Amino acid sequence: MKKQTDQTIKTEEGFDLKLRSRNSKPVTIHIPADTLSSLEKISATKDMSVEALLKLYIGQSMRQELAKLSTDRVLEKTAQVLKQHIQSEEEVSAILKEIRVETVS
Repeated sequence: MKKQTDQTIKTEEGFDLKLRSRNSKPVTIHIPADTLSSLEKISATKDMSVEALLKLYIGQSMRQELAKLSTDRVLEKTAQVLKQHIQSEEEVSAILKEIRVETVS
């Protein structure tokens, strides 16, 4: 397990970017050769390592999934509360549909 240290980096725009230390573990994955080649090309254009690019992609995808899970939980709880106050299942469904439409936009 690799332990990283806290560090502050100054961005080109003059902002301080604070990186917090987190323990990490090595992981071995098998990636198709053509996919790895594409990752190498992309990472070169972004001036970062393939490892950093993979971490970026994993982090972005993970945040999206966690946000979706959170949204789903909120909608579940909203449905429960609405059902306690509104007798019509159709009305509850219509309200939930409206909430979904408004939050996706």
